[in-house]
Amino acid sequence: MKPVLPHAQLDWDDQGRPYSRVFDDVYFSDQSGLDETRYVFIEQNRLAERFAALPQGGRLVIGETGFGTGLNFLCAWQVFEQHAAAGARLHFVSVEKYPLSPADLQRALALWPELKVFADQLLAQYVAIHQGFQRLTLDNGRVTLTLLIGDALEQLPQLDARIDAWFLDGFAPAKNPDMWTAELFAELARLAAPGASISTFTSTGWVRRLLNAAGFKMKRIPGIGHKWEILRGEFLGWPQETPAPAPDKPWFARPAPLTGERRALVIGAGLAGCASAASLAARGWQVTLLERHADIAQEASGNPQGVLYLKLSAHGTALSQMIVSGFGYTRRLLEHLQRGRDWDDCGVLQLAFNAKEAERHMQLAQAFPADLLHLMDQPEAQALAGIGLAHGGLFYPEGGWVHPPALCQWQASHPLVNVLAHHDVLELRKVEGQWQAWDGERLLASAPVVVLAGAAEIQRFPESAGLPLKRIRGQITRLAQTPQSQSLGTVVCAEGYVAPARFGEHTLGASFDFKSEDLTPTTAEHLGNLAMLEEISLDLVTRLEIDRLDPESLQGRAAFRCTSPDYLPIVGPLADEQAFAQAYAALGKDARQVPDIPCPWFDGLYVNSGHGSRGLITAPLSGELLAAWLDNEPLPLPRSVAEACHPNRFALRRLIRGK
Repeated sequence: MKPVLPHAQLDWDDQGRPYSRVFDDVYFSDQSGLDETRYVFIEQNRLAERFAALPQGGRLVIGETGFGTGLNFLCAWQVFEQHAAAGARLHFVSVEKYPLSPADLQRALALWPELKVFADQLLAQYVAIHQGFQRLTLDNGRVTLTLLIGDALEQLPQLDARIDAWFLDGFAPAKNPDMWTAELFAELARLAAPGASISTFTSTGWVRRLLNAAGFKMKRIPGIGHKWEILRGEFLGWPQETPAPAPDKPWFARPAPLTGERRALVIGAGLAGCASAASLAARGWQVTLLERHADIAQEASGNPQGVLYLKLSAHGTALSQMIVSGFGYTRRLLEHLQRGRDWDDCGVLQLAFNAKEAERHMQLAQAFPADLLHLMDQPEAQALAGIGLAHGGLFYPEGGWVHPPALCQWQASHPLVNVLAHHDVLELRKVEGQWQAWDGERLLASAPVVVLAGAAEIQRFPESAGLPLKRIRGQITRLAQTPQSQSLGTVVCAEGYVAPARFGEHTLGASFDFKSEDLTPTTAEHLGNLAMLEEISLDLVTRLEIDRLDPESLQGRAAFRCTSPDYLPIVGPLADEQAFAQAYAALGKDARQVPDIPCPWFDGLYVNSGHGSRGLITAPLSGELLAAWLDNEPLPLPRSVAEACHPNRFALRRLIRGK
């Protein structure tokens, strides 16, 4: 069990500058932190000229050790804004063990009024920054910041990226030697693009020698202010005497990036489809979003209230990592919507309704920081919820409810997304490098790339028919708010959930039915939802005057969730399953083999499906993951998590098990 990472512990000097208690060191120079950043990092990496040279649709990726107050990031963004073409993009990836709290970050950045326009955007998105990979989308998608929260030597080995320029900005080597080791520099080399530049404020001899040994060519140059000398260099290549890092396994390697026109079809306009369309559009893709219904978000994404509920594991599983990263990404997206109408961060209370659940809560409370989740005893929980409760439980203060159609509408409203309703794609054909979508006799649309985002319906296409998706029917019940039920202050969950009212109506749910194919709401399942409400709070049952309701007149809706056997979503490029089985047949005899055969991809065919009941948390970030596969960008999740979500995992398991 890892110890919980606190926020940075700061002291402030009489000029209002932050100072780290843990490292006994300053965050920036006492003379001019801004001038130092511009000289050491911006000038030595020649960022102004490199940004100016970026073509339309081009990008530069900067990596940093030590995000700190974000000063280097904001300076790089400012120079990018001044010099880069309108269609160019900046990716900034930074690792930080002790992130500043939002209040401390705001206080630190107030020292630089000339960066305010950038700092304000960062602060508006600086919410739910928890352990692991956290992606922030800024400047309408032109600027992407990926924060790796945790120890650098745990986070960087999980990063899949090509870094064009490195900023080494941990605290001074004498104060924080862990940030200046041979192991860390080997990671910088593994991630460096050919000829990548690198710079740092330190000129310490052993740092220079270790960087040279890792494949960089470093030289000392005159410093600035009270720094006599600093280091800058470039990456020459992996040193011959050191074993090179293992290449990606071919079935998880990136498909060759598509050149030519950036047009894509996305089939299915629920949470996964709208997220995929938005992430591609932010990168300059022209997206056609095809929906068989009269409007977007008509199936499981059409419920009046969904819950931002984090079902985590204390053991750092791939799913748990995905949920923490996905929760953060969704929470930041919601800041663009209207609180109270489209979503509410009222928090989520998960009741410890039996001994097993209470034990699970204890483990989670030890594994995660209190600002993500914390234990509450029964009196605290009851006071917070505003209704009578029989149990305490776990409280997620940043959770709440969301009106999923509002999120879908916001994502699909991007100017580069064209929504075509009443377009039911029955067949895909590949003709001269274009994927064509047909509904029988009629050609609906075509593009070089197609994303299948229609939940279990994607099994209708032969290319994706082998993906093991199963449909689970879920029914919610809508209950009119009463004067007494207005006191409910937070989402409360046990086996089911109930949310504070939106527009005078509480949402109660949801049933799980693996067998039924009928989407007509049933009285039996409404009664099942009411039974789950009794488990949550008998007091709320009374407040809602349930005994006065005629069960036959209850209103609600049913939809299919779509899930995979391992409960992880299915996101990424799709391979030809028969050709895959032939290419990698050797794995059936020896699972440790890695045949040197390129994966037989269906060029331009991608999937975003299998989100189950977690779509609000996993689908938006999966849109980013999909765009990263397509555009050969830094992945927004650890490589191991991206592989755990990869469509090829199932074909691989079948081969290894000899199926």
